[in-house]
Amino acid sequence: MQKPMDRRAPALSRSGADVALRTAAKELGLKAREFELAVQTEEVRTVPGVRGGSRRVPREELERVKAAPDFPGGLRERLRVMGAGEASELLDISPSRFARLARAGCFGPVSFYVNRYRTVVWLYLAEELRNFAENNRTLLTGRLPAGMRACLTAGTDHRARRWREKRVGQLAREAAGFWERAAVRASVLADSTLAEAVPDPGERARLRELRPCFLEVRPVSGATRDILEELCLAEGEEETRWYRCLLAADLEAARAADAVAATAARGTPATFWTAPSPEEKPAAQPVPDASGRPGPDTARPVAGPPAAPVSRRRWSLLRRRRPKPAARPAQ
Repeated sequence: MQKPMDRRAPALSRSGADVALRTAAKELGLKAREFELAVQTEEVRTVPGVRGGSRRVPREELERVKAAPDFPGGLRERLRVMGAGEASELLDISPSRFARLARAGCFGPVSFYVNRYRTVVWLYLAEELRNFAENNRTLLTGRLPAGMRACLTAGTDHRARRWREKRVGQLAREAAGFWERAAVRASVLADSTLAEAVPDPGERARLRELRPCFLEVRPVSGATRDILEELCLAEGEEETRWYRCLLAADLEAARAADAVAATAARGTPATFWTAPSPEEKPAAQPVPDASGRPGPDTARPVAGPPAAPVSRRRWSLLRRRRPKPAARPAQ
């Protein structure tokens, strides 16, 4: 089943009223997890909140989703997820074959949970599985390709990598600027790898400050939290090198944008000198001439703000969900 063609509509206008995510989920008749998945898969598009607040949904986006001919059943079907057992039945293959295809990266999970045995249970979009079956009939029967069999024998498992790929892509598309996008790439790199990729302590501190949240989790044990943290970090030389390349490109764009902004600021006439903001590089302070007015050609350097100290503790990519308030007693 193909997705509606209007999913890639032009950029949303901010002229209409924006609504909170909880309000949008209620209007669409979706549960919290369903709406979260709808945002991640871009079934429902969001825009940044005012002054760095929580993201919101434009009213016109809600009307677009509700105006679809198959709403609400079609939307719920596109958000339907299933585990390996149900997914193997959908594809009409054995659970072991489904597991081999999933580990080979033929399709990627969109979500997961950790069960009571501390085992990661991956969840897949039913629509993505159907599309895979329609376009890859040969992989559902017979022997798998020799290269795929060799990789699986060597222990290849791309499920976590495919999940990270989808999550990083979504967060990068939502990034407000070049530094925010670079922080998304940096968030999946271990601290030692990030120190090699970004030698400047000030830049690393800035990336850590802008680091997004990968998961919102309910209170869990320390062991489970360690499992979740590991799933958020790139593993293997190939994946690590890929995100380092993306980070290098984003950092180059961010530095270039800062240089352009600094040049424009220096070219703007100003009567009074103002101290640089913590995000900007140290500026030059005009030196007064004999008359007491700032001289146009003479300047003396001013020390910028001290670099933010780099914490040695492990930065968490998880964010705890606030527990729901207790129900009020009946009056």
